[in-house]
Amino acid sequence: MELKRKLAAVAIYAIAMGYLEAAVVVYLRNLYYPDVFTFPLKLLPLKIVIVELAREASTLVMLGAVGYLAGSRGFVQWLSYFAFAFGVWDIFYYVFLRITMSWPASLLDWDILFLIPLPWAGPVITPILVSAGLIGGSILVLWRDEIGKPIKLAGLQWVLLVCGALIIIFSFLWNAPALVRQMAPRTFPWAIFIFGYALAGIAFLSSFRNRASSRM
Repeated sequence: MELKRKLAAVAIYAIAMGYLEAAVVVYLRNLYYPDVFTFPLKLLPLKIVIVELAREASTLVMLGAVGYLAGSRGFVQWLSYFAFAFGVWDIFYYVFLRITMSWPASLLDWDILFLIPLPWAGPVITPILVSAGLIGGSILVLWRDEIGKPIKLAGLQWVLLVCGALIIIFSFLWNAPALVRQMAPRTFPWAIFIFGYALAGIAFLSSFRNRASSRM
């Protein structure tokens, strides 16, 4: 019951953040892309870019803070609530963009995902897949912890999980040089993204064998 209450509270917070983020994007696109959002990106005033970078950093701080408040029993719990909040926030960000702007028209539409340290870009479905994985994985970790059967990753599994996450980030940064030069992105490196996603997933799911092996 305690887990459900915390997840519900964190989800409500993240959904509200998703709307707030979408509202900011609605304002920005009406100012700089009054017709339709498209590539190549327009050159924004330096002041606006700095404000956007600070806003994105603040978003991570806010998600991290709610994760810290909900996950009071150590790093793994904090990380799990942070991942859950991040996933819910990101998915509902696109839900609210669709409601308010009728965008994206397709899950394959390209979007700017992040700006730190360089512009991240990819089809909308890619961050949604990552967010779905974060939500599912975090709920599983928290549920197992709640019933007294915590998931424990070995050192190699942590390494593979982090490597998978970094490979995914690399796929999002694949077109960063072109975006910085105000060029349209080329093709998305699906093979790299899928490899990173699969690597992280395998590393996480293989942790279930740790407990089974310890019983033998």
